[in-house]
Amino acid sequence: MSRRVLIITYYWPPSGGSGVQRWLKFAKYLPESGWEPVIFTPENPDFDLRDESLEKEVPKQLEVIKFPIWEPFQLFSMVKGKTKTHPGRLLEQKEKGFLEKAAIWARANLLVPDPRVFWVKPSVKFLTDLAKSGQFQAVITTGPPHSMHLIGRELKRKTGLPWIADFRDPWSAWEFLDTLPMTSFVRKKHQQLEATVLREANAVLTISPTFQRDLVKLSHRRIYLLTNGYDPADVPAGFSPKEKVEGKLHLVYSGVIDAIRNPIPLMKALKSEFQHGIEEVKWTFVGKVSEQVQTYVKEDAWLSERIHFAGYVSHSEVFGFYAKAGVLVLILTDTKNAQGNIPGKLFEYLATGIPVLALGDPEGDSAKILKDAGAGQVIAHTDAASIKAQLRTLMDSSLKKVDPKDLEKYSRQHLSHQLARILDENTLS
Repeated sequence: MSRRVLIITYYWPPSGGSGVQRWLKFAKYLPESGWEPVIFTPENPDFDLRDESLEKEVPKQLEVIKFPIWEPFQLFSMVKGKTKTHPGRLLEQKEKGFLEKAAIWARANLLVPDPRVFWVKPSVKFLTDLAKSGQFQAVITTGPPHSMHLIGRELKRKTGLPWIADFRDPWSAWEFLDTLPMTSFVRKKHQQLEATVLREANAVLTISPTFQRDLVKLSHRRIYLLTNGYDPADVPAGFSPKEKVEGKLHLVYSGVIDAIRNPIPLMKALKSEFQHGIEEVKWTFVGKVSEQVQTYVKEDAWLSERIHFAGYVSHSEVFGFYAKAGVLVLILTDTKNAQGNIPGKLFEYLATGIPVLALGDPEGDSAKILKDAGAGQVIAHTDAASIKAQLRTLMDSSLKKVDPKDLEKYSRQHLSHQLARILDENTLS
């Protein structure tokens, strides 16, 4: 008989983004290894990206429990007369009034570890009886938001159920916290809460070797590495990258461009290398792009003729853009967590077989994955000469195929089997 694992996640379809993909795919493939997932997620969450098409990917037999959540920024939205407002959006605003600054300060110092903290107690109360009745053999929490881990911690304390904590980003050392006006007292509170999670969880997972090493230093215990990946089933039947056309280069970027992902150095290199030539260059952004970057492009006549913002599209539509690309662009963060930054879309990029050009840490985890697969390279944001040289190489060279055998370890199915083994190790006595 299958054992049941309760997965507590804030992000779930119709939310979009890599955090959703990670646990949606685990839920899809875990039953193959004898674990039946049950999802616990907010009924009315506040998230930026919506992708209704992902709801079609939720397995029909999967049990999804949706429980109401109250988030304090709903009050701010009412005062401002906006439907949805939270700190992530406020931080990106150029002009911030008194209310915006107060809201950001409150997020930094009153809502610890995050604005979803008010969901912890009601969720624990709701889940405790279910857990005590023997319905689940394990609990998994995934963060951020790291409040999810506090739910897992309390369930473990009350019921003794084996609990696994999945860190998709760091917690106390997360670069996002550095953008907030946080007091040292509150910073210490984050560290204390994180320490209880790392100490009390039966197992801890994370997504990159760098984050794994950092968590080992913090916790002095074993930390499991379980990267994100790609699902071969997502690749449309008959998908094939376009043939290389001499003198033409089409770059495609898929994902979010925000305050910590800066494509402007690549834009400058593109213009510098090709503005006086006869080559045809084009760059399509698929996803949400910050106002700062859009304004930068609009103010430059050469770039504005060649850069197109397609906006956010459903996951099922993204491969249509990939098929037209000669190069897939990856903009990694240029911050203190940059070395461990492995976006979920990197693995999807690899699955297409299209060359990848990335800006980020040349010695980071993403750089090693790209190098091992022979799919591309990561260049520092500040290395303009190398960026231009690589653009020229990509303009002149033909398509290089990635060996599918090098990617098997990143398939969602393979990763789900690894997760099942971790569950087995930490629940069977």
